[in-house]
Amino acid sequence: MLIGGLDVGTTGAKLTVYTHEGCFVNNEYLEYDVSRKNGEHEIDVLIIFTAVCEVISKTVKKYPTLAAIGVTTFGETFTVLDDEDKPLFNSMLYTDPRGEGETKLLCNALGEKNIRTITGVKPHQMYSLPKIMWLKNKNPDVFKRAKRILLMGDYIVYMLTGIAQVDYSLAARTMAFDIQKKEWSKDILGYADIDVSLLSKPVMSGTLAGKIHIDLARKLGTSEELKIVTGCHDQIAAAVGAGVFQEGQAVDGTGTVECVTPVFRGIPDNDTMYEEGYSVVPYVFEDKYVCYALSFAGGATLKWYRDAFAKYEKQIAVEKGENVYAFLDKQISSKPTDILVLPHFAGAANPYMDSTSKGAIVGLTFEHTNADIYKAMMEGATYEIMLNLKHLESFGVEIDELYATGGGASSPTWLQIKADILNRPVTTIDSPEVGACGICMLTAVAVGVVKNLEEAKKIFVTNNKTYYPNTENSMIYDKRFEGYKLLYDAVRPIVDKIGEV
Repeated sequence: MLIGGLDVGTTGAKLTVYTHEGCFVNNEYLEYDVSRKNGEHEIDVLIIFTAVCEVISKTVKKYPTLAAIGVTTFGETFTVLDDEDKPLFNSMLYTDPRGEGETKLLCNALGEKNIRTITGVKPHQMYSLPKIMWLKNKNPDVFKRAKRILLMGDYIVYMLTGIAQVDYSLAARTMAFDIQKKEWSKDILGYADIDVSLLSKPVMSGTLAGKIHIDLARKLGTSEELKIVTGCHDQIAAAVGAGVFQEGQAVDGTGTVECVTPVFRGIPDNDTMYEEGYSVVPYVFEDKYVCYALSFAGGATLKWYRDAFAKYEKQIAVEKGENVYAFLDKQISSKPTDILVLPHFAGAANPYMDSTSKGAIVGLTFEHTNADIYKAMMEGATYEIMLNLKHLESFGVEIDELYATGGGASSPTWLQIKADILNRPVTTIDSPEVGACGICMLTAVAVGVVKNLEEAKKIFVTNNKTYYPNTENSMIYDKRFEGYKLLYDAVRPIVDKIGEV
């Protein structure tokens, strides 16, 4: 049986096909644009759904026996539909600043601590509910025509099947979902004056929605028996695809940003955890949760260095037909550098949650080379992750094993640096598309071709290489990390002075 994993992001839609025996078959991808004007960050959901239909159509032309598709998407962004299923507004991305005033109103009325205890997130305008309130307040006449409010995942499933259901992990990105009761919060929605009937039915990740609409099946060329499965938030899909199921395990996804997603049992009762921006999300197992530890200093840091300071090396690599990062990796020493990089080039995520923080490079001498600085960039990004692991440990979230995914997992050099600094084994996954693999695993279970996720893991997930800490390097990095922990507080007052006019 052929199973599809539909992964919808902010810049493109991708449909990946696996067999039910865990073999990768094909990828189809289509990009689309977002709009960022006058401080407003929006996307047209019709463009997204058109792209979804196109990648499905292209796929079934090659593989007409495709039997099921599971859906995973980015979070927070929602659409409001009228009684003809047409969008009433463009959809706001999580980076859109609107909703700040509504967030304050919610906190003043219900209490910030109460909201985060219910929802697992620190109140912020990035989440769906404050933006829904903003739309309702600013456009009441149009909002009266609203018949459905859907996040991207349940919007796509609804448009494909007519079934409105949303999985727990995506619902948790709204700031209106009770992560303990696994239902919409009547208290929060009641104050926001949002009718719960507008929202989709919450279900477990990997719940079968139904068959594709017959007319849509004919239009796209799919089988009329094609099954559609409600998947999960994209970070959850990556954790599933990495086979991260047990407490003490975490997936470390390094793309443009870096996200560490650990698994644990129960909900930590710690105010500081929420104040530092860590969100708690229901996982694919009834009694387990995950949280997201984010750093903006992922692959974007190395890309910036490559484009700004390694143009000569980039040219040589291109002439030799080599990957520029692999070429740069060859230039560096195996020993730790004595340079500290605060990688806040795009502000700071957890645990600082400081969007105005700036980057810094400390400890340079005339003896340092460009290769030293390049390696220090990787070290700085990893120190930032180590800081997050230390904070999570203080909240009772222990991480013993890391499973690396994303573009950063293709660099043996960086993976060894991570193992040395984090002082933990780091294992890579033998999969071209870990998130898509995860949604295919959930789908295989949902349609009954695989018994459960543990069985799916045996079939779909293959560990590649494990990088173990170099004891000598780890001891040096432990000392360097003590200095790194002081860096943010040392640089922050200087940044404030620079910003003064």
